[in-house]
Amino acid sequence: MTDEPKTLNLPNMLTFARILAIPVIVALTVADIAFFRWIALALFAAAAITDFLDGFLARVLEQTSPLGRMLDPIADKLLVGALLLALAWDRTFSVFDLIPATIILCREIFVAGLREYLGTENIVLPVSRLAKYKTTVQLIALGILIVEPLLPDLRLVSDAFLWGAALLTVLTGWNYWSGAQKHMKSS
Repeated sequence: MTDEPKTLNLPNMLTFARILAIPVIVALTVADIAFFRWIALALFAAAAITDFLDGFLARVLEQTSPLGRMLDPIADKLLVGALLLALAWDRTFSVFDLIPATIILCREIFVAGLREYLGTENIVLPVSRLAKYKTTVQLIALGILIVEPLLPDLRLVSDAFLWGAALLTVLTGWNYWSGAQKHMKSS
């Protein structure tokens, strides 16, 4: 029996599954059918859970890999970004909601570019605990927003989570920028 390649392990398969679920979640969200929104929420919740599980299992099973370290944040950004765009497109967002949504999307792209630049310099900025909280708040906000059209009483709750996510997004973006500055000044 041959050893399974390190890249084809359970944590990475969960990450791939999360990426593959994104178009389905988006299609179900924008379909304008109430039942589909509930299915979108269930798939989104499963995808959000895999965000926790893939990292946890990689550590517990000692199956961390360079591919997993690269794909996990990409999967997170794809899930968040695609859903933000879908919710803007189908007008779940009010004009007021577009402000934090834009902040979140811009930060995600900025940090991805910053990490790519630093990667060429062999500099790794570790994910902070605050960044993990940011992702959690973002995912909760998006989950609520998926069903907000079905449960309009959730408007204030979704707004609070969305603006909270935007605030954490700005703080963590600033933290990454500050950390990167130290490395850029020394190189």
